[in-house]
Amino acid sequence: MAAGSGSPSLTLSDYLEKQPGTSFRRLYQQPSTTLAIFRRMLPALAKAFVRMMLYLDGPLELKTLDTMVTPDAKRQKDQALSILRALHIVQITAPLRDKPQEIMLTPNFKNSFRIALEGGGGGIAGNNNRQNSFGVPSEKPVSADMDIAFLDRFARRKWEDILHYVVNSVGIPGGSSGGFDGPPGSGGGVGSGAGSGPKSTVKELLLAGRLVEPRRGMPGGVGITQTGFTFLLQAANAQVWTLLLQWLEAVDNNGGSSLGAGGSDVDSVDMLSFLFMLSTLELGRAYDTNALTEPRRNMLPSLMDFGLVYIPTHERASQYFPTRLATTLTSNGGAADGGGGEADSSSGNPPNGGFRSIKAGFAAATANSVAAAGLPPIDSGSSGKQAQGSIIIETNFRMYAFTSSPLQIAVLALFVKLNQRFPGMVAGKMSRESIRRAISYGITSDQIISYLAANAHDQMHRFAAANHRPVLPPTVVDQIRLWELENERMKSHKGFLFKDFDTMREYEMLAQYADEIGVLVYRNDKKRHFFVTKHEQLVSYLKARKKADQA
Repeated sequence: MAAGSGSPSLTLSDYLEKQPGTSFRRLYQQPSTTLAIFRRMLPALAKAFVRMMLYLDGPLELKTLDTMVTPDAKRQKDQALSILRALHIVQITAPLRDKPQEIMLTPNFKNSFRIALEGGGGGIAGNNNRQNSFGVPSEKPVSADMDIAFLDRFARRKWEDILHYVVNSVGIPGGSSGGFDGPPGSGGGVGSGAGSGPKSTVKELLLAGRLVEPRRGMPGGVGITQTGFTFLLQAANAQVWTLLLQWLEAVDNNGGSSLGAGGSDVDSVDMLSFLFMLSTLELGRAYDTNALTEPRRNMLPSLMDFGLVYIPTHERASQYFPTRLATTLTSNGGAADGGGGEADSSSGNPPNGGFRSIKAGFAAATANSVAAAGLPPIDSGSSGKQAQGSIIIETNFRMYAFTSSPLQIAVLALFVKLNQRFPGMVAGKMSRESIRRAISYGITSDQIISYLAANAHDQMHRFAAANHRPVLPPTVVDQIRLWELENERMKSHKGFLFKDFDTMREYEMLAQYADEIGVLVYRNDKKRHFFVTKHEQLVSYLKARKKADQA
C-alpha cells in the first residue's frame, strides 16, 4: 500500500476519519457534539438508521436494514453504514457462521444524542459538564445596538479581509466597503480601514495550509495556489472549516501549543467539541465566558479574528456573541453561502444570513454594488432569495461581470485580462497568456470552467435553455482546456495503492467493497491492484473478514 503525501485535511470528514476511537468517545460525551455531527456529517439514509436504532433496547440484525431500502439503493446503504462506522456512531459485529451480524449505536453517542433531542444539556452557570453543553446565556444586560445585523457586519468584514488576502496576488487594490465600527459604547471600531487585512496568526495559518505561498514580486510577498483557488470556490461554510481544521492540525503537530493558546496547553479534541457547541448556540444572544473552561476562553480571541465570535471591548472577560459564521458551522450550507438553505430550527437562524463565498460571489453582485454605494451591506429583505450569477461570456472570449466588489474583481483578474471598469461592471478578455498565468498559480482549467458556469448570468441560462445548448460556449470551454494541455499532459490523484493480494478472491472482495463505498479510482484485475482515495475503512474491513474466516 503506497500512501500519498501528507497534506492538511481540507474537509471535516477527512479530519474526523483520522481520529482514533478514544477521541470520538470524548467528543460524544457532549450532547451538542452528537447533534452537530448528526446534522453536518450524515446523509439522509444514515440519519434514518440512527433514528431507528436510537430507542432500541438491544442490537439489530444487520440484514434487517436490507428490508428497509430498495434493491437499487444497496450502494447508498453501504456508503451510509461506512460513514457511520468511520465516525464511530455504530458498532457492527464480525460475521460468524453460527450467529448473524448485528448493528447497534455506540453507548456514548446514543446516550448523549438522546439528551440532545430530549432537551437536556442546557446551560447551568458554574457547572462545566454536559449540563452546559449548549452554552450558558449571560445574565448581564446587552446593548440594544448589539443586534444580529451588527454581528453580521462584523463577521462579513472579518471574513472578507481573509478572502482579500488570499486573492491579493493579482495586484488589484483590496479595498472593501469600508471599516467596521463597533456599536456605541463598545470601545471603537474593529478592523476599520480598507486593507487592514487579517491578523498575522491567521496569515500564518493560510501559509501553513498552502492556500497561499511565498512568491517574490507579488503584493505582500505571497501568491494564491491551486488549493487556495479551490478554497475560494467553496461555500463560506466549507471555507470556515478549512481554516479551523488547519488550526486543529497545527495544534496536533505542535503538541498542544498553537494560535491563541494564551500560553496554556490546548487540546484539539476539546477545541473541536467547542466548535461544535458554537454551532448550536442562538444567533444574537450573549453567552457567559465564565462558564467556559480556561482553554476554551483562550480560544475566543482567535475565533474573533476569524469572525466566528464577537467579544465586546468593555465586557471582554464576561460575554461573547456567536456570529452567523459560527451558528451555521453544522448547517447544510444554505445559511452560510447565500443559497436558500433550510432554516436552522435549533438555533433560530433564518435560512440565509447574507454570507456568500467567492463561488457565490458573482451571485451577490447586486448586493455588493449596493454596499459599494454606501447602503447597508446586509439586506434582510432578500434573505430568502436565491442569489444569481452575473458573468457573461462571448464566443470571442470577451467577458463582462456586473459587480463593483473589489474582491470579486480580484478573483476574476486571476484568469482574465481586465481592461475596462465602469460603475457596477468590469470587462475583459480571456487569452492564452491570462489562462497560462492562472495555471502557473496552480489553478486548473476545470476550476476556471466550473467557476464561470456556477456564476453565469441568468441571461446566459435563458439563452442556453431556449436553444438547447450548454451555458458556456463550447469553443471557450475547449480552448481553456487546450491552453492547459500545452503544459500539462497528466492528471494526478492523491491516494493509496493496494496490491500483492494472496488470492484473487481477496482482491475482488476488497476492490468491490472500495467501489461500493465510493473511494475506488482505478483497478486492474489482471495485475491484481487498485487505487483508492481513502484506506482506513478498507483496512478495517479486510481485518474483519480475515478474523471471520479464521473463526
